[in-house]
Amino acid sequence: MKKLLPAVVIACLFLTGCAGTPRMSVAESCTFLQGDTFKPTGNQQQQADQIAKHYQEIADKVAPELADPIQKMANVMKQVAGTSLGAKSPEQLEELKKQNNKVGDVCK
Repeated sequence: MKKLLPAVVIACLFLTGCAGTPRMSVAESCTFLQGDTFKPTGNQQQQADQIAKHYQEIADKVAPELADPIQKMANVMKQVAGTSLGAKSPEQLEELKKQNNKVGDVCK
């Protein structure tokens, strides 16, 4: 039984280590977001697609408190990119604003 315990502990550490990439702290996330200088290129549809992908990448890195609203922003931009013109509807603009304000509230 004693020989099994270290193997179980090592297996647990290995499995949790592989479960995903470590996320930044809230402070690190806010600093990262403030320094983000991403600039999309191309037409509106291409820009919407690039922004959606960028938001997705950010959501995968930042603290969970920030990841949720940024993920929602990525989802909205994926919808926008799926339109023929890549234009945001008033509802989508409102949702983006709402989620952006949540990020701002966390990073005060």
